[in-house]
Amino acid sequence: MKDIRAGGEYVWYVPDCYYPEITTPGHYVSHEAICVLNTGSQDANLDITLYFEDREPMRNFKAVCKAERTNHIRLDKLEDKDGNKVPQGVPYALVVKSDRPVIVQYSRLDTTQAEIGLMTTMAYPL
Repeated sequence: MKDIRAGGEYVWYVPDCYYPEITTPGHYVSHEAICVLNTGSQDANLDITLYFEDREPMRNFKAVCKAERTNHIRLDKLEDKDGNKVPQGVPYALVVKSDRPVIVQYSRLDTTQAEIGLMTTMAYPL
């Protein structure tokens, strides 16, 4: 039976990701995050894959977004089943697949310069 409260899609794409290598000393740390919104009545199990220009994809990053909740997933803290982390200083793209419909937003905080930059965008759903 379809959960009529559930909004969103099952697959989301973010083509422009980049985790800066440098962080300016101070309060803010350069990082990326995906914010997942699950308006449905069941937990959403997420599978995240990273794609690169010059290497094989990194797979098996997992997360959960509880029912009727959000999950702000810091990508600098994310690890796959083997303990691999998102690489720094390398452009990549990511795909979020969910077993329940969700909504995904991507944000990047870049503190490599004194004038910090914050960028956010909605992921592309399919």
